[in-house]
Amino acid sequence: MRNVFVYCELEDNNVADVSLELLTKGKDLAGQLGVQLEAIVIGSGLENIGAQIFKYGADTVYVADDKRLSPYTTLPHTSIVTGLLKEHNPQIVLFGATSIGRDIAPRVASAMRCGLTADCTSLVIGDHYVKKTDTTYKNLLYQIRPAFGGNIIATIINPDMHPQMATVRQGVMKKEVFDENHQGEVKKVKVADYVKDEDFVIEIIERHIEKSKVNLGASPIIVAGGYGVGSKENFDLLYQLADVLGAEVGGSRAAVDAGYIEHERQIGQTGVTVRPKLYIACGISGAVQHRVGMDQSAMIVSINTDEHAPINSIADYNIHGDLNEVIPKLIKFYKKNTK
Repeated sequence: MRNVFVYCELEDNNVADVSLELLTKGKDLAGQLGVQLEAIVIGSGLENIGAQIFKYGADTVYVADDKRLSPYTTLPHTSIVTGLLKEHNPQIVLFGATSIGRDIAPRVASAMRCGLTADCTSLVIGDHYVKKTDTTYKNLLYQIRPAFGGNIIATIINPDMHPQMATVRQGVMKKEVFDENHQGEVKKVKVADYVKDEDFVIEIIERHIEKSKVNLGASPIIVAGGYGVGSKENFDLLYQLADVLGAEVGGSRAAVDAGYIEHERQIGQTGVTVRPKLYIACGISGAVQHRVGMDQSAMIVSINTDEHAPINSIADYNIHGDLNEVIPKLIKFYKKNTK
């Protein structure tokens, strides 16, 4: 049985949100294919890691637990993942498009001599017919992502080489518990069977992580501005609106490039992907590169002087007007009606 595998990253010995999102998607893909969902976790002190993962639908969790495996280092983690994949021959393997995922996934793909599609925004199971050879490939993974600077949405398939591998950014997929009581099997990995002593040649003596003060992915409401906001000073209005709504402030790449807002708040293809309950787009034209980072928001409100702006085509509500006039009215109305 060629199953679906997910490489699970850890943050302070908890499974990272991006990996939980991939487990949710992986369970859906495995269900369509009639196979099982399996996970790989590598680190130290992982006695209870299965409890975090099984409720998201995993049937098997391979756990490599060794104090030398935490924090992440490239060579031993790559050796373990590659060894397990060669043993179990899965048809699909998913990684988060994080700094770790972008480091390990291409190395594993190279070792497996298979393809890898980066930064996917959608994953779908489908068939593909090749007229020239009159061949139909069944149950392929359609790996969908923006290409050519976001000007097109490309669908990439790999019918000849397996496993089919992809990375997905955090926030693209939904994170949903499959079954709180779902139980699977934990299989302990004997590290020495996969990792040579020389793979531990790099030792991390000290590590300092400064957590970002901005958490766009976790915010239920986002007020985002584009180049149309006009200036860094005008962004103060967006911060005022965000303050009364309990929201985070984000921006388009054009706003970041213009110096209106810092890069860590950038939303879109080259920024973060978000899916808040409410997304208020202020002065954003709505280029494809930006839309792929926020078009899964539950509700989108567009404030724009251009009634034909592309963002309006995906917005639930369009407010045609100058944000310098509209936002103060929104703030005043909200304060008046929430006392």
